[in-house]
Amino acid sequence: MSLGMDIGIDLGTASILVYVKGKGIVVNEPSVVAIDRESNKIIAVGEEARRMLGRTPGSIVALRPMREGVIADYDTTERMLRYFIHKASGKKMFFKPRVMVCIPSGVTSVEERAVKEATIVAGAKQAYLMEEPLAAALGAGMDISEACGNMIVDVGGGTTDVAVISLGGIVLSKSLRVGGDKFDEALVRYIRREYNLMIGERTAEEIKITVGSADPAKKKDAKRMDIRGRDLVTGLPKTVNISAEETAISLAEPVEAVIGAIKEVLEKTPPELAADIVNRGIVLSGGGALLDGFNTKLMEETELPIHIADEPISCVAIGTGKALAMLDVLQNKGSMAPRGNV
Repeated sequence: MSLGMDIGIDLGTASILVYVKGKGIVVNEPSVVAIDRESNKIIAVGEEARRMLGRTPGSIVALRPMREGVIADYDTTERMLRYFIHKASGKKMFFKPRVMVCIPSGVTSVEERAVKEATIVAGAKQAYLMEEPLAAALGAGMDISEACGNMIVDVGGGTTDVAVISLGGIVLSKSLRVGGDKFDEALVRYIRREYNLMIGERTAEEIKITVGSADPAKKKDAKRMDIRGRDLVTGLPKTVNISAEETAISLAEPVEAVIGAIKEVLEKTPPELAADIVNRGIVLSGGGALLDGFNTKLMEETELPIHIADEPISCVAIGTGKALAMLDVLQNKGSMAPRGNV
């Protein structure tokens, strides 16, 4: 640490996690920024800004600069990165840190360059990029260096990354722009259609966490939840009661899209690696792995063992930290460059 620190960043659509070598995860906050429209000054970042979503006066805008795993608003992302790098480094930052940032496996070279540039401008001495499924596999404690097939499914806020990993590199991968955000949108649409009720994205996320389910069969004795929003007929506030079974119906489309991507990668996996996956199963990481019933539904569809990583939300950030410690090995194996997409 004498010559700067090593920082790993999971630059997610929904949240940012920052891992500092020797300290572990020091930041876990929503990737939301609140800006004053007139002065263009940042008022709040992270959890404080998330509480403002949908509740700001005209002069303040609360926004999420990352969409579907990539930068949607470059300037705001750079300012947000600067804030979190400084927060993780502490006030006395004598030397610029080396920073490892994760990117979805299906990003374009332009999107890749934007992330790298934003990280350098935000205060990094060197910026390294790593594919999310590789970082998630490292963070989940998988031994990716051996000549054996490992399958990881990282269901994040904006993207789902499915990958088969062997000998420290990605053999096959597919990145799908479906994740927690699409689950939230599906809930918003269903409630508007069934109840004529308009809810915001924060409420949709609460529903997903509290009673959300991917498996309708599992929830006959379903939990229920009161939700509040605006009645589209009268224009007045209204409360309705929604069951877990209904959330399973509303989430069917995005869940099926994720399962379809997993099956597509499995179909194209070389037979020797497929045999390893039958023995080892599939590891789930990311916030989406915590969706109730998702693992059982996936088990039914693939007939493979499904394991949820110990800390699914932190996997990618922990993996970036581990990757910085074994940077030479990964660079020699060519693991830092996206390829082999389905």
